[in-house]
Amino acid sequence: MDNGLLFDARARVLADLQARRLADAAAVSVLEDAVAQRTWWAEQWPEGEQYVAGLVAQDVQDALFETVGRWPVCLDCGDHAPQHALYIQPDLGGPDPVWVCEETGDVVAPLGGL
Repeated sequence: MDNGLLFDARARVLADLQARRLADAAAVSVLEDAVAQRTWWAEQWPEGEQYVAGLVAQDVQDALFETVGRWPVCLDCGDHAPQHALYIQPDLGGPDPVWVCEETGDVVAPLGGL
């Protein structure tokens, strides 16, 4: 397993948490758990290393939904649309994951670029 990919995944998701002012201790703990779980996963399936960053983002998104609600929410659609989430494309999370608006299907930012 290439630890650089894990560090990159962690940094990119942390950057997005910070961009949306959600990088508190609880969210960072969720992120650390997701990275640890995906480390094991990538060790079992080395060909899947390219998917780690997007999968970590999805894991964090799923875990935060239970405590803080939708994250990240779309800011591009403005006030005229009800609050809705972004999601990672492609579904498996790689090789180049991007955040996509669930309403319009438009790419909003690359992972780590919110």
